[in-house]
Amino acid sequence: MTLAADPSTVQKLKLTEGELHFYRREGYLQIPGLLPLDVAEALRDEVMSIMEQIGGYEGNKLKQTAEYLAGSSLDRFINSSALHDIAEQLMGGPSTLYLPFTAVKGSGGGKFHFHQDNNYTRFDGPGINLWFALVDMTPENGCLMISPRTHLKGTLDSENAGDGDSHQKVKLEPQDFLPIRMRAGDCVAFSRLTVHGSGPNTTSHPRIGYAVQYHRNDVKFLDRETGEHKLLLDHSPQKDRTRPVRQITIPVGKVDGH
Repeated sequence: MTLAADPSTVQKLKLTEGELHFYRREGYLQIPGLLPLDVAEALRDEVMSIMEQIGGYEGNKLKQTAEYLAGSSLDRFINSSALHDIAEQLMGGPSTLYLPFTAVKGSGGGKFHFHQDNNYTRFDGPGINLWFALVDMTPENGCLMISPRTHLKGTLDSENAGDGDSHQKVKLEPQDFLPIRMRAGDCVAFSRLTVHGSGPNTTSHPRIGYAVQYHRNDVKFLDRETGEHKLLLDHSPQKDRTRPVRQITIPVGKVDGH
């Protein structure tokens, strides 16, 4: 891979044919050092400022909000053309931001069950999650766990995770998976069909990540209310949650980054 420094947001990146082949075969790709450390630290501080405003992250297995302030470091990061370009390279065509969201697991936060992002809003084509570590990630603080090549099986049967929330889990938990150890600033890209989860955070500090999801522009989704397949580019159910806001608000009702 060839990197050129971009001090404000994401480093420009031209993926190699080998990396593209690995992603297509395995369903994920680790991209170390995509964010300069000072940028990762600035994003971490902004995410934790949001957490302090909305509350409820301590002991939480995954605290999510899509809100970010206009003109902030998060705004420049989420809407970075370099990040957008990486998504397009991996999905093989013009793509659009689907949803950004915080991925904070509080100290004492429990296991997040194995699932596919497609267990939620159902895409009929490529979707991707560019997931960033804003602190070092290890099994001790609940790093991501990924099951390679599960994207080749299509959308798997799922059910409610049983934790008193709206989260899903695949009915058959994978036996082959690996922890994705990451340093602050690292990225792991994975398909919407790749089975993933995370372990409990047994440390005294929050695990702080950020996810930016995209869809390829030809992808349709299943509208569960009407049973119709609609073009995401024109009818995305998350479109209103992709834009920056002037003020952070406390999430009300179901909040889901999928």
